[in-house]
Amino acid sequence: MKILVTGAAGFIGYHLCEKLLSLGHTVVGLDNINDYYDTNLKFARLKNLGIAESRIKYNKNVVSELHHEQFIFIQMNLEDQNNLPLLFENNTFSMVCNLAAQAGVRYSIEQPMKYVESNIVGFVNLLECVRHAKVEKLVYASSSSVYGMNDKIPFSVEDNVDHPISMYAATKKSNELMAYTYSHLFGIATIGLRFFTVYGPWGRPDMAMFLFTDAILNDKPIKVFNEGNLSRDFTYIDDIINGVVATMLTKRDEKPTHSIYNIGNSKPVKLLDFIEAIEKETGKVAQKNMISMQPGDVMQTWADTSALSKDFNYEPTTSIQDGIRSFVSWYKMFY
Repeated sequence: MKILVTGAAGFIGYHLCEKLLSLGHTVVGLDNINDYYDTNLKFARLKNLGIAESRIKYNKNVVSELHHEQFIFIQMNLEDQNNLPLLFENNTFSMVCNLAAQAGVRYSIEQPMKYVESNIVGFVNLLECVRHAKVEKLVYASSSSVYGMNDKIPFSVEDNVDHPISMYAATKKSNELMAYTYSHLFGIATIGLRFFTVYGPWGRPDMAMFLFTDAILNDKPIKVFNEGNLSRDFTYIDDIINGVVATMLTKRDEKPTHSIYNIGNSKPVKLLDFIEAIEKETGKVAQKNMISMQPGDVMQTWADTSALSKDFNYEPTTSIQDGIRSFVSWYKMFY
């Protein structure tokens, strides 16, 4: 199939492109390569896909030097209402996976308009393109942050998510509502995936795994929020990608509709245990700076993934220690 992956230079997007290409699909990757975090990491991911930084220009198709016509990259903003529709006119996509978004919970408190532009305007623009091009399926990234301060554990897709506590979470909840509307009105099959703390090689520098490893290896103190009394459903990237690909490629007979699934590990890990596992892998002791809870943060996340397991045979298999070992190995190689 010919598949559009937005956010292709991002952490999850890059791994998804690699997987789809290995399965023989043709992929068009789109990303605006914004500077929310170090663009060198984004360009390095693209280089692995055969796209040299020097060849990238806005709204210009770049053919992979590694995969040739099987992978084409284009730099573009999702909210570009002139060029995104033209991209759809010039290509016949079997499906779209939208991983492009302005990420980050804390940053959304400082810069809310960036989230409105990318996550709201951009998402509606994409939905309009999918609608008019008559693309049959859209899989898109939501987030565990939509659960807010939900104290019912584990988090279920049946739970009320009307109380987001960050602008990022609010935009992701909005995506789910808009996708539902387009499914209802235009018969597009849409699947929203609520990601739970994803980590692994090529991970984002603003995420705990990266921040902790970088600090420990470089003898810098780490910030431990809420005195370490937090837990997260850390999920290894390979398990995430297997789940995403299953939702994209599994053929189902029922009428096109809107579905939402949790995609996580279903085994929450305490923050201090997570740090201890990194210490074990690096052979160094962390300098811990215990600080208070941050605005927009939640105490714990824990995914009920039973629906994803039932419908798509989703079964995460990577232990936290194996996942951390893989990340630390990559970090040392790359840096």
